[in-house]
Amino acid sequence: MSLLPAHPSADAVLDGLDPEQREVAANPTGPMVVLAGAGTGKTRAITHRIAYAVLSGAQQPQRTLAVTFTARAAGEMRTRLRDLGVGGVQARTFHAAALRQLHYFWPQAIGGAAPEVMPHKAGAVAEAAGRLRMRFDRTGIRDLAAEVEWAKVSMLTAETYATAARAADREAPGLDLTAMARVLSAYEEVKAERGVIDFEDVLLVLVGILEENDTVARAVREQYRSFVVDEYQDVNALQQRLLDLWLADRQDICVVGDPAQTIYSFTGASPAHLLGFRSRHPKARQVELVRNYRSTPEIVGLANLVLRTPSGGRRSGSVVLEAQRDPGPAPTLVSHPDDPAEAAAVAAQIADLIASGASPADIAVLFRTNGQSEVVESALADRSIPYLVRGGERFFQRKEVRDAIVLLRGAARSDDGSVQLPELVRDVLLGAGWSRQVPVAGGAARERWESLAALAALADDLFVADAEARMPAFIRELDERMAAQHAPSVQGVTLASLHAAKGLEWGTVFLIGCSDGYLPITMADTPEAIEEERRLLYVGVTRARDRLVLSWSGARTPGARATRRPSRFLDGTASILGEGARSQPKRSTRVGGGAGATPKAPRRSTCRTCGADLQSAAERTVGRCKTCPATYDEAVFERLREWRLETAREASVPAYVVFTDATLTAIAERTPTDLAGLSAIRGVGQAKLDRYGTAVLALLSGADRVSGKDSESFFPDESGSATSEFGA
Repeated sequence: MSLLPAHPSADAVLDGLDPEQREVAANPTGPMVVLAGAGTGKTRAITHRIAYAVLSGAQQPQRTLAVTFTARAAGEMRTRLRDLGVGGVQARTFHAAALRQLHYFWPQAIGGAAPEVMPHKAGAVAEAAGRLRMRFDRTGIRDLAAEVEWAKVSMLTAETYATAARAADREAPGLDLTAMARVLSAYEEVKAERGVIDFEDVLLVLVGILEENDTVARAVREQYRSFVVDEYQDVNALQQRLLDLWLADRQDICVVGDPAQTIYSFTGASPAHLLGFRSRHPKARQVELVRNYRSTPEIVGLANLVLRTPSGGRRSGSVVLEAQRDPGPAPTLVSHPDDPAEAAAVAAQIADLIASGASPADIAVLFRTNGQSEVVESALADRSIPYLVRGGERFFQRKEVRDAIVLLRGAARSDDGSVQLPELVRDVLLGAGWSRQVPVAGGAARERWESLAALAALADDLFVADAEARMPAFIRELDERMAAQHAPSVQGVTLASLHAAKGLEWGTVFLIGCSDGYLPITMADTPEAIEEERRLLYVGVTRARDRLVLSWSGARTPGARATRRPSRFLDGTASILGEGARSQPKRSTRVGGGAGATPKAPRRSTCRTCGADLQSAAERTVGRCKTCPATYDEAVFERLREWRLETAREASVPAYVVFTDATLTAIAERTPTDLAGLSAIRGVGQAKLDRYGTAVLALLSGADRVSGKDSESFFPDESGSATSEFGA
């Protein structure tokens, strides 16, 4: 316990906390690291810590900076602190805090006004690629922008990128590393000519100012004496460098995170900062929050099993959750013959839940990839179940919302009070393209409708609170929400990727696609990547409060051969989910569509050279271990590679879109003589067979297959590319 003299209101802040939360809150000075499991009340613990520090006199509110990763989380922190009677604490995202400091100190450190921050990279990245005569579609540009972001948060330049990326075993999307370095250089030139910076520059420039300008650094450190960092497992190298500069040689810092929820390593996030905190701060107090208040014991038990090692231990840094709620229904695992059948079954269960009184907003369907949502959207639309897709643009940045707010501002100037607020808002939204009837179509049309319907619902809420409210009051409400990025809630079932679902919770969660190929995703072919996929499943499981339904399907389309099997991450959960959870079942069971039917798992993939189990997608595609020697004729492979390059250039697509390296290697090694043999190779679907089959067979005709050739092993990686399970 803290030895600080406490004001009576400070003691009250500690009331109602569990022992571990109380230990966090009652020790508000000095370094502290909190390992907080899912649903254990970490936000409660750290806001009470800040409140106790202020009310006990240990810290001044205006000298405290709390940083987190989303505007929503920062807003929730500010609200909780106000409810505890503490104002003046700065709770911001890393970027918001850095941008505020950058605007303030730019005139002093550099001169003039700070440049504009680009809201998106895509346009500048596309222009940079165009200058280099590189052509990419929208998806390709998005992937390039993500790689630019990774390079910048890793504090790399065009000169240092290739070496660092190679050391990190990273591949640029559709480019070699040297070409990606040229894109980085061109991107910086585009920004300089436009006179703008991007979001990573906000942190990079501020880091440069703090490192080089002692006056500015002293001013910032004088302003902020105490720091709290939430979601610390998501900190990247650049954010950690900025935090070090803010803190300098002081010790009043509390970091909170959960290594088991590290799911953003592709952006540069690393749990190493969290797990290594005590090595940098040897006197740091460590507290583990393990009491889960969110989920039923059955769901908590499943979550623990997902993370448990084969020997029964816990993975590095993770905590074993202890359920605090009363028992509920057991989680279930249901198999289906194909994706449409899976989606239809989920929609049927959701319809039953809503009919029995459940709120659509308290139900979520979670999945690994955004492409999985389409079939679910269609199934929900068939039953007229309202839904929203989470994870796209921020609500107030959506075009339809921005356009509607412009019209609403105009209506506020002419509101004479003759029409009540909810009806007036709806009249304006009709002019923005909204309709009173829910659209039959799904996808983007449905998402636009839901966005505008959320504005209408917000007007209803304001009118219920104040029947005299007029349009100007509604605009003020919107402005406040935009400033805090506090989007209105939509009364619909949430569809979200596992990444987008982090930090959220629902009463009922349907977690679809629980099969190898989705969880883990096919492209995860390193031990580190596969462990991150496991953590994604853990995040999905721990989003559910009361009811959890996991499902998977044997094939993508009706009538197709069932080639999938349950996720390997469920192997240790058979005690809860039953024998059908095993990726390698003890005995074969029938293929079918009923709740108890289990599609037959494919035979184990083994290396044709040494007989060992094949682990990665690339190994399974080629049919041999990475360590076994290649068995193809190098001349044949070179002909195939030259053909692929020429074909890709003609179609203006990256080479891997034609065939991945692993698929090309498999073709060279097996040298099929007919279309049937070619189609048996992973990565050669019907569309690619129709498009490229004849040309490939022509190249292979007459080539002698070389078996057991003692040549240098070539085993490419298929990072970032799709296999036949996800595309033609």
